[in-house]
Amino acid sequence: MNKLSFFVALLSAFLLSSCATPPPKNPENLCEIFNEHRDWYFAAKDARERWGVPIHVPMSMMYQESSFKEDALPPRDFLLGFIPWGRVSSAYGYSQAKTMTWDDYIKETGNGGADRDDFDDAIDFMGWFIYKTQKINKVSKWDAYNQYLNYHEGWGGFKRKTYKKKAWLVKVARKVDNRARQYSRQLKSCEADLNKSWFWRLFFG
Repeated sequence: MNKLSFFVALLSAFLLSSCATPPPKNPENLCEIFNEHRDWYFAAKDARERWGVPIHVPMSMMYQESSFKEDALPPRDFLLGFIPWGRVSSAYGYSQAKTMTWDDYIKETGNGGADRDDFDDAIDFMGWFIYKTQKINKVSKWDAYNQYLNYHEGWGGFKRKTYKKKAWLVKVARKVDNRARQYSRQLKSCEADLNKSWFWRLFFG
């Protein structure tokens, strides 16, 4: 590789890394999340309008799944307990959507250009999943506890009540539910101000 090619490769790597969206500084406060990443609010609002899903539910689930990291991956699997052997699942991105479920989302919505490491696509996917959960398992879109159990176990697993054998998962679902309630209260205090920034979306959204 000559010096010019090396410089171009180095510059490309820098530009790609600089485009990465950092996780919010205070993920415990939904108002601070949306003030830091204003485009996330409008994406979440679009998902709400499309799927009838309250913003605080998918945002709480996303925090639990990926801590708002765009390239989040599940833990590694190990052969014989110490040899790295891929990942425990195909989950990836903000929503930790598995490949098969993501493919179903694309097929049903026609969103062929969707990426799991794009926040707009990830929040729309979660809106779609929550909407489908209500249709399939009759779980309210506002019920963060049971919505999360569906998200983790799948619609069939929830019907079979597989979560009842996983005390740790039930505990996590309650954590998601509590955070969703907190997010809901926070959003009520700042959404009017977020909506006033319509000009921000006009030029940057």
